[in-house]
Amino acid sequence: MQRRIWALLFSTTLLFLAYSQVPAPNEQFRQRSLAAEKSGLAEPFRGVTTNGTVQPDLFPLRSTKVSTEPARQGAAAFLAALTPWMNQDFYVRQGVSFMEMSAAQKEAAYGMMRGSLSAKGLKLSQDIMKLNETLGELNDNNFVRYGEGQYWLTVMGEPSKDKPWGWQLDGHHLIINYFVLGDHVVMTPTFLGSEPVIATSGKYKGTSILQDEQARGLRVVNSLTAEQKQKAILESTKTKNYNLSEAFKDNLVLDYAGLKGSALTAAQKKELLGLIEAYVSNTDAGHAKVKMDEVKKHLDSTWFAWIGGTEEKSVYYYRVHSPVILIEFDHQVPVGLRHLSKAPTLPDHEHIHTVIRTPNGNDYGKDLLRQHYAKHPH
Repeated sequence: MQRRIWALLFSTTLLFLAYSQVPAPNEQFRQRSLAAEKSGLAEPFRGVTTNGTVQPDLFPLRSTKVSTEPARQGAAAFLAALTPWMNQDFYVRQGVSFMEMSAAQKEAAYGMMRGSLSAKGLKLSQDIMKLNETLGELNDNNFVRYGEGQYWLTVMGEPSKDKPWGWQLDGHHLIINYFVLGDHVVMTPTFLGSEPVIATSGKYKGTSILQDEQARGLRVVNSLTAEQKQKAILESTKTKNYNLSEAFKDNLVLDYAGLKGSALTAAQKKELLGLIEAYVSNTDAGHAKVKMDEVKKHLDSTWFAWIGGTEEKSVYYYRVHSPVILIEFDHQVPVGLRHLSKAPTLPDHEHIHTVIRTPNGNDYGKDLLRQHYAKHPH
């Protein structure tokens, strides 16, 4: 029973219910969410694959030699700070919202995140929350639909040194799934984005996110030769959204496309690794290194694909895809700022979505969890 509950908690529908902009609670949206969750849970988890078959033995359950104690202690302190309330809200969101927390409880929540993420990852998370406040300001101060506090935290399992547990942060443009087993960490699926990505006015004027990820992608594509670009660039114009692995896509079948890592020069591989590290480095430094070592082992089997222009002001989509990591970056069509856009039906730089996943069955740490239960049946 415990195993089944854990599997449900780490299912697609729980983690990615919040990708779209959520209007004020209403029955129609609640029913749509319930239907999507029912459909998602009815399909056995397999994970993102290139052909429907999981590539085995990619994620060995052996010590990483990197402590997860800061994350465990932070989660325990957060739980201890909470009062025994029931979060009675409409169905879509899970956990305890920052709006419900006292100042001390918010600090404990950030403490849990601080123990799990890098300083960069914590700041990025907090900046996304701030920019959601900016979005509220730009929508006639609509803080029912948007706002800095519209984020929910859930702790799954008991924070432990040797048993599986995890936490989830769930809200508009910010969903982090953090799984821990012993000294292993899996921080996918993770969704990071914003609209706007730069605050030019309001309470958080000057806040800016995802500019490095945007620039590094452009550097990679522009490091390619003309012949390499012919393979990497799938389409040279971009007029719509392209992200493929967002909500309810746990079992996405997505073949490799673009340019293979084995065709890159040493300098180009360095640029590609720098791009991947920009995403991986949101977790704590020790586990980021573990993940990057894993990425490097499969660098020759890592594919880079591009859609759109290659100038600084171009809008574009890129994908980095290997047996052990999937990253998507997408300039999106305006939604929350459509009323302010000069081209409301075309993608722009002010609305960005990114997704990071672990293919071949280890999103949510599910492959590690499978191996754990094979050794320690419940």
